[in-house]
Amino acid sequence: MATLQQVEGMINQYVQSVGLSVEDTYNVERKAWYWTLGSAEIEVLVLIQGVSMQDGSQRYFLRVFSPLLQIPATDEAKFYRHLLELNDSKLGVKLTVMPDSDTVCATYERDINGIDYEEVRTCIADLEFWAETLDDQLKNQFSGR
Repeated sequence: MATLQQVEGMINQYVQSVGLSVEDTYNVERKAWYWTLGSAEIEVLVLIQGVSMQDGSQRYFLRVFSPLLQIPATDEAKFYRHLLELNDSKLGVKLTVMPDSDTVCATYERDINGIDYEEVRTCIADLEFWAETLDDQLKNQFSGR
């Protein structure tokens, strides 16, 4: 089972493998990594989920996400239907709107239990790809705001 510290080390390894520095991407106060890929802003963190297990332990999740665009002011039904259809076809990533927000995000979450570096690398790289692809597509299609 991977520990929180091991997963943080794997994220640091990924950051360095793509030519970024931990010092430039890691925010100590927020305990998260931030960088930009093309027009996509990427955020990576490991969070404690508020789910208490029967044995009293906490679950940790790798969370990678990217804000894509603001919810358009018109034709919301068409917009949300399009997002749901994208959720069905874009494996590994889900499109979300956080509570009290009007920003659509590409999000990937995975329990760190059993995770290894190759899976961390794949999760982050997949989210980077979909964020860079979808932010441009969605903004071009729904740029009414």
